[in-house]
Amino acid sequence: MLIRTRSYARAGFLGNPSDGYFGKTVSFAFSNFAADLVMYETPELGFIPAAEDDATFESPEELINDIQLFGYYGGIRLLKAVAKLFFLYCREHGISISKRNFTVRYTSSIPRLVGLSGSSAICTAMLKALQKFYKVEIPLEDAPTLCLQAERDELGIQCGLQDRVIQMYEGCVFMDFDKALVESTGHGRYERLDPTLLPNLYVAYDPNRAEISGTYHKKLRVLFEEKKPDILAAMSEFADIAQRGRDALVARRPENIPALVNANFDLRDRIFNVAEANRRMVMTARSAGASAKFAGSGGAIVGTYEDNAQFARLKAALSAIGCTTIKPAIA
Repeated sequence: MLIRTRSYARAGFLGNPSDGYFGKTVSFAFSNFAADLVMYETPELGFIPAAEDDATFESPEELINDIQLFGYYGGIRLLKAVAKLFFLYCREHGISISKRNFTVRYTSSIPRLVGLSGSSAICTAMLKALQKFYKVEIPLEDAPTLCLQAERDELGIQCGLQDRVIQMYEGCVFMDFDKALVESTGHGRYERLDPTLLPNLYVAYDPNRAEISGTYHKKLRVLFEEKKPDILAAMSEFADIAQRGRDALVARRPENIPALVNANFDLRDRIFNVAEANRRMVMTARSAGASAKFAGSGGAIVGTYEDNAQFARLKAALSAIGCTTIKPAIA
């Protein structure tokens, strides 16, 4: 039996980075990039290395650069962590699984370390495969939490629920991480939104801006836990932006969205120390008439544009500073 699963890249459209702090977000998954996983039955459990696990380098400089960007581990640790928690979940919930082993391998076309959720795509694709292989159905609202625990608790990667939610649900989702609900159930309140309600969208990224997202989130976590008044206020404001975006989409008022996209970045820029190269991406997009904000922790932006003529100007302006711009196909 050959099992194939796929998880798509995602863009945090509104409200991020409040997802890890009992906030609200709107996100969408898009099929231009994806992590693909193949699993098949074998006598022993096996994990086949992929390009991200490569341990061959052309020079000491390449070795140093690779470790500084990606650390000492590739994607196999993600597969192992999800597998461990899946097996523990089945044991703790009294779910009997067949005594079968598998070998698994993955590939990913998601640009690395630019905030489009490449690592969580590997995790969610793995959980989808495990459920199919062992014929186990984990409630959809609980599946993202298991993937989060694999990265955060098992591997020490600072992250939130948003990425795992959108990659399990796909499409476009409004997420309310109400504190009482999250602490009592382990998950938030997830509402699917009709993707056709979205305005014209673009995503742009700069591969040279690659940076481990966990580093940013670790700093943010320290500030939040110190209960800095401006950080707490910002998380509430991010959540309000997402709520207003959700309400505008449901009310079919897409003309309200660009201002909210810009407000999301402007708030982030006021509160956090945004790197100049990342800020330049946003400001270049805005100079072409588009709205712009980070799609994640940096390295990629997302926003809206009015028409194809404006998109052409946007693409040319961003290309001039080394960015690739695409029209995302909602997954």
